[in-house]
Amino acid sequence: SMITNFHSPKSTLMMMAAAFAGYDFLMEAYKVAVKEEYKFHTYGDAMLII
Repeated sequence: SMITNFHSPKSTLMMMAAAFAGYDFLMEAYKVAVKEEYKFHTYGDAMLII
């Protein structure tokens, strides 16, 4: 498992999360996060990837 924030598009941190969770799974999580108005970047919301 991994705890990480919601990162900027095309950032190396987002690439790391996609490598761990899978690109398609991560994109679905980001779609939900945008819809639910989660906060992004360093002081934003976090997610647990299991």
